[in-house]
Amino acid sequence: MTPFFLVMFYTLTGLLLLAVADAPRLLNMEVLRPPLINIGGRIYRKNTIQETTYQNEEEEDEFYREPTQCLDEPCDDFTVEEMEAGFRCVIDLPSQLFKYIIGKKGETKRNLESDTRTSISIPRPGMEGDIVITGQHRNGVVSARTRIELLAETFRKKQPFTHFLSFPLNHPEIQERFLQFKEEVLAKCSKDHGIESTIFQNPSKLHLTIGTLVLLSEKEVQQASELLAKCKELFLDKLAAGKPMQVKVAGIEYMNDDPAMVDVLYAKVQMKDASERLQLIADRMMQRFVGSGLMLKEWDRVKLHATVMNTVFRKDPLAEERNSMSFGKHSQRERESFEARNLLKDFWMLMRKQHFSSSSRFQGRKMHPGC
Repeated sequence: MTPFFLVMFYTLTGLLLLAVADAPRLLNMEVLRPPLINIGGRIYRKNTIQETTYQNEEEEDEFYREPTQCLDEPCDDFTVEEMEAGFRCVIDLPSQLFKYIIGKKGETKRNLESDTRTSISIPRPGMEGDIVITGQHRNGVVSARTRIELLAETFRKKQPFTHFLSFPLNHPEIQERFLQFKEEVLAKCSKDHGIESTIFQNPSKLHLTIGTLVLLSEKEVQQASELLAKCKELFLDKLAAGKPMQVKVAGIEYMNDDPAMVDVLYAKVQMKDASERLQLIADRMMQRFVGSGLMLKEWDRVKLHATVMNTVFRKDPLAEERNSMSFGKHSQRERESFEARNLLKDFWMLMRKQHFSSSSRFQGRKMHPGC
């Protein structure tokens, strides 16, 4: 039997911030002929942001059905300007979120204004610009801003993620080992329920995900790019110490409780020298992006893993891009689980006896549009 892919030593060669597509874009000609970008000899496609409509998106009106009390929340992170006629505050939000602040037939906006005794100005549909809150009382303006930000955060969570922050694991030799693993699994386990070729990850997109982001404007993409550069300056270069960072991909695990009904199979990733450097880098990156508001916090620590099989891929050819991070949001698509008991039995021990090594310099982090 050929050496098993899932134990190897590999030097991380950089961070990618990847734009991802979602299935409805298949109906859009921009997806069929997206702009292509050549970065480092690889061709990436630049995806546009998809605005998804949800059946329950009018639920925002329920948020303000009950009377609420206007509170003077702390506002250390924004400015309330005092004017002759009262107070004024400006909120910078992506235009895709405006409709959730307005609500069905403007009801949410009216309730906000009534509850906080303020006037809220929102750009018209299709227009960019700031939301402006004015009122005679400072605490009312602060309360209105707090509620708008809460609404924006709530409905941002409902958007499919547009980007993810990750280390690439797409070295040619790693891809070759992964394909060997795939061939052997299909040869030995293809008769097991649900196991077939389309649920395997694309070998060119193997990666270690740090977290997912919903970037709804070019401004937010630029902010993420600048934050990535800031992370490099503040701690990435120091932790890497200018030396190769070799990682060990060792061990396979599944997400579900029942190995007979698995949706996601992944490989665990750790430093070859057993240090916490990689975990520390991933956690600090996550904390910085969460603190900036560009990433939603889902766990206290990053789960270092590389997805190798995912049943979401079976239903959606683009799911490997959109749902590359197995943790976090669950796809609303119907999933057909696979039987993994034989796979785990046949390959779990083998992977502890084989390894693959590769070494190269830990390079600068970059942001790449979708691939």
